[in-house]
Amino acid sequence: MLVALTLIHSSAVGGSASGVDGKIPFHPGEKLTYEGTWGPIPAGEVTLEVLPKETIDGIETYHFAMTTKTNAAVDLLYKIRERQDSFVDTDMTHSIMYKKRTENKHPRDVIVNFDWDKLEATRINFGEKSPPIHILPGTFDPLALLYILRLQDLKENMVIEIPVTDGNKNYAVKATVGKRDTIEIQGKVYPALAVTPDMEKLENVVKKSENPQLKIWYTADAQKIPLRINSKVGIVSFVFELVSNVSVKSSKAKEN
Repeated sequence: MLVALTLIHSSAVGGSASGVDGKIPFHPGEKLTYEGTWGPIPAGEVTLEVLPKETIDGIETYHFAMTTKTNAAVDLLYKIRERQDSFVDTDMTHSIMYKKRTENKHPRDVIVNFDWDKLEATRINFGEKSPPIHILPGTFDPLALLYILRLQDLKENMVIEIPVTDGNKNYAVKATVGKRDTIEIQGKVYPALAVTPDMEKLENVVKKSENPQLKIWYTADAQKIPLRINSKVGIVSFVFELVSNVSVKSSKAKEN
């Protein structure tokens, strides 16, 4: 799941949230929970949440959050305790701020600030600021991309290209939409579309020698909820499946 969220501007993105009949398919109060497996072994839990909107430097934003926690069995090999926060303008055209805090063998406490006047992103890790990097118009942070894909009118064999940055480098990654299919999760069958990113363009994220693979299934409806994420890097292969979908609109969210 972590690899999935660092991978995914689309030719279908018109620069606004009008990609799906002018409607946003998510709202504050949505919480998706996934349980992961490593082969037959339970691996941990991931949650994706749309939190109340926030204003940053005078810009109203959507606030997305992802938390990841591996369980005791996987901790012995690949322990992860992580939270990511993404702040995107409410027109869903670009990221405003990104945060990532990781507790494992390679801890991180990252903030990425986006300067759209200068087309620059600046990464700060444990208070240490890196030189700003140039970014493309319409660039998003890694977590925002799951939500950007949900705005698209996904069609079979469609190729999507999205600029993304984690503050280290700007990537333009292509993803291909597969044929409409059905998948079964906890006894329920869903019509779905799979999206497969081109992992070969991510040599600075994962090594080609590790034969990285990734596939994400979205519901084939207006909401396009991520149902299943398969990721593999080297010998580590995880499958995350949706086990809970809570969608509660607060009175404030309804007004927005």
